[in-house]
Amino acid sequence: MPIPLTVPRREVLAWAMYDFANSGYTTVVLTAVFNAYFVGVVAANGADRGGTATLLWTVAMAITNLLVLVSAPVLGAIADHGAHKKRFLAFTTIGCVLFTLLLGLVGRGDVMLGMALVILATLMFASGENFIAAFLPEIASQKEMGRISGYGWSLGYLGGLLVLGLCLVYIQSAQSRGDVAEQYVPVTMWITGGMFALAALPTFIWLRERAVPRRLAPGESYFRIGFARVRHTLAHARHYRDLFRFLVTLAVYYCGINTVVVLAVIYAQEAMGFTMQENIILIMVVNVTAAVGALTFGLVQDRLGSVRTLAITLVVWVVALVLAYFTESRAGFWVVANLVGLALGSSQSAGRALVGQFSPPERAAEFFGLWGLAGKLAAVIGPLVYGLVTFLTHGDHRQALLSTCVFFIAGLLLLLTVNERRGRAAARHPD
Repeated sequence: MPIPLTVPRREVLAWAMYDFANSGYTTVVLTAVFNAYFVGVVAANGADRGGTATLLWTVAMAITNLLVLVSAPVLGAIADHGAHKKRFLAFTTIGCVLFTLLLGLVGRGDVMLGMALVILATLMFASGENFIAAFLPEIASQKEMGRISGYGWSLGYLGGLLVLGLCLVYIQSAQSRGDVAEQYVPVTMWITGGMFALAALPTFIWLRERAVPRRLAPGESYFRIGFARVRHTLAHARHYRDLFRFLVTLAVYYCGINTVVVLAVIYAQEAMGFTMQENIILIMVVNVTAAVGALTFGLVQDRLGSVRTLAITLVVWVVALVLAYFTESRAGFWVVANLVGLALGSSQSAGRALVGQFSPPERAAEFFGLWGLAGKLAAVIGPLVYGLVTFLTHGDHRQALLSTCVFFIAGLLLLLTVNERRGRAAARHPD
């Protein structure tokens, strides 16, 4: 994997290792175990009759992402001005690990506690994602961002696979002893938090903060500077018009991605009758597919172009969800799940790389804060739409999943308005 000569190979690995470290949280808490546990045990005490428990879960995700929506651009601007990206990353990492460990205290009927802890943990997780992404322009040239972003994302899926595998081994052992979900799910939260803390260590040992802090003028504060820089960015949106067009595009298709990430296992559990063990095995296989997709399309992206590559992945998303709507058999659902895996890894990696290509390095944290804003706006809208459709159709998860297709179709149409060459030129010659 070619990397800039000025950046040691171990530093690129350290950056990618954060994707490896935090993916266990996404996979276990948001995708495979705790979400299904919350819907099936904590909030519903059994089957999700009427869609109420699913709606509560999507409300928790919406609240989390509203908080990120408000904070991300300003925190990014503050991190740029004070060269605090690594410091902020450490704070959010410690916070996510702590609140993940505390999720082990959530049992049957602890709806408010479960929602509060998952909101705090996911807020820390999402903020950390923005800060680690903001290092990308410092360690990769524009030409290599697709490859390096894909490398990190594929390594992330392997990290999620490892943590999920450890949880599966423990769950199988616990079930053989006759334990129920309230006994073994808490331990999976402790496994996830511990692995996050351990795997993130190389990032904090080797990854350098290259930004140079600027002094505060008398009477200034970082928060005032943060708000001022965001206002400046928005006021100069014309110069970065392709960046802003892409952020709108990303917000639309991410509505679909975020919905699938936090609700796919709930769909498998409620619509297809999968057990927790079957869900975990399904997500493990999908993680492998997603890693392959991120790495393969990362290579394709540097040759074909980010916009064209992303367009291909959005078409795959549409095909996968339409097939899911009509699929009745478990074998058919496995095919759909692996199509989703290919599209998931590649579309997320391509989006992150494109934002990096459109961002001047000295304002990377600020623009990746806007990337976080767009993604979290999507994470509010997408899952809530799914939850509301499920609730209004009295628990019909198939109708809810089909409604998600609209986001990918709209995103594909909006992507056609983004000029990749012009966006890169704007980043090379900032306002």
